[in-house]
Formats: sequence, structure tokens, C-alpha cells
Amino acid sequence: MRNGLVLVLSIMVFALSASAEEVRIRCASTTSTQNSGLFDHILPLFEARAGIKVDVVAVGTGASVEIGKRGDADVVLVHAKSLELKAVEEGYFVDRHDVMYNDFVLIGPPDDSAGIKGVKSITEAFQKISDTGSPFVSRGDKSGTHTKERAIWQKAGIEPAGAWYMEVGQGMAKTQRIADEKRAYTLTDRGTWLAAMDADKLDMTIVLEGDPELFNQYGVMAVNPEKQGHVKYKEAMEFVNWLISPEGQATIGAFRDKKGNQLFTPNAG
Repeated sequence: MRNGLVLVLSIMVFALSASAEEVRIRCASTTSTQNSGLFDHILPLFEARAGIKVDVVAVGTGASVEIGKRGDADVVLVHAKSLELKAVEEGYFVDRHDVMYNDFVLIGPPDDSAGIKGVKSITEAFQKISDTGSPFVSRGDKSGTHTKERAIWQKAGIEPAGAWYMEVGQGMAKTQRIADEKRAYTLTDRGTWLAAMDADKLDMTIVLEGDPELFNQYGVMAVNPEKQGHVKYKEAMEFVNWLISPEGQATIGAFRDKKGNQLFTPNAG
């Protein structure tokens, strides 16, 4: 009798554990957070704390926002604040917060054919690239970086076109490699650039940095459960709240590349 009871209890425990699915959420994010290694750094700590597994879909910011709008993600972490706020205003997302920032830099071949070095303004640098017809590689993918690049061309009063301007529809790491192959300029976020210096051995250099126009804010927001009732809003907000908590912010701030460079500066709140 005793053995039979033990057997029944064992079967019940096994059945309960087998039926309990691992709690998972999907985060759509820009390629820079993935390529830089940030998620590999922060997610193990969050997952251990919360018992929630985060599956990352790394695409451009524009594509990430569209994934969230369709309800194919629970939370979105991107870097095009005007686009994010518009999507919140339209009701697709809720609880948006600033999380961290870094900056964009203009990189190019060491010989700097357009004569950018010494220039302080990114709009002036873009003007020089256009005037000299120097090769420029654009992501061309509606990402946060592409959005920033297009805004700079617009501010400079230039509609880039011609053989010198190449839109490749690729993520940042691939775009940098193409620019290296073409001996071209490109706009990139600093985190992906620093990661590529170690991984890809690019023969490129920063030709312009430090213009306040190149500030690069990242934000996080949850998909609105009133728009997409199937999303895991509660679990998504656990992730959002952890990212903006003192622990989450400290974890982001502690992330460094192999050379000790801080890639993102936390600024929630």
C-alpha cells in the first residue's frame, strides 16, 4: 500500500513538472544591443532573478516596432525615440522608459578621402561626403541608425543619390564590413563599432565624433495588452521594471568590451 502511494505521488509530481512550461517572453530589439554583446551580459542575471526566459529577435528598430505592433513580441528595446513615442501615442505600446544611451560615430577609411577629420559638425561632414562623391554605405533598413542618418541628410539639405550612395538593407555589423570593403564612410553606433574592432578587424577609423547631434537614446516599452490580448504583459513589465531598476541600471553600466570601454550609459529616470 505504501509503495503504491509513493508511486502515485511520484507520477503526480512528474506530471505537474512536465506540464509546467518555462515562462518565456519575446523581446524585439535593434541589432546594436545584440551585436555589442549587451544581452549576453544582462539577460542571465534577469532570468535568474525573475525565472523568465527572454528570447531576443534582433532586427532594425523600425522592424522591431512593427513586430511589436503585430503582437509578435511582448516588449521592444530600440533607439528611435520619436518613432517610439509615435507608436505609444497610437496605442500600440505602453510604459515606455528611457533606459540608456551611447552615441553615433562616423567611420571611414584611414586615408579619409572626403577630408572629414577636424570637422566638428556631422552635417558639414555629410556635406563634404556629398560634394566629393565619396562612397557612403547606408543601412537602408529603417533602423534607428538609418533614421538618424536620414535626419542628418535632411538637416544638411541633401537628398543622397548616385553611385557613391549605397543602401544595403543590412544590420550594423554587416554594413560596417561592406563599408570596409568599399573603402566607404558609414554612420554607426559606438557599441557596434567597438565590438567590430575586435571581431572583424576592420581597416576603418572614426573620422567624426562628439557632435551633440549624434546622441543615441535607447528606450524600452511593453506591447499594449489592450491591442494584443495574447501578449505576456505582466512578464514583459517585470523585464521593463528590472531594466530601469537600480540593479538593472548597474548591470548595464557595468558592461564593457574586451578593452574595458563602457558601451552604454544607463539613464532611466
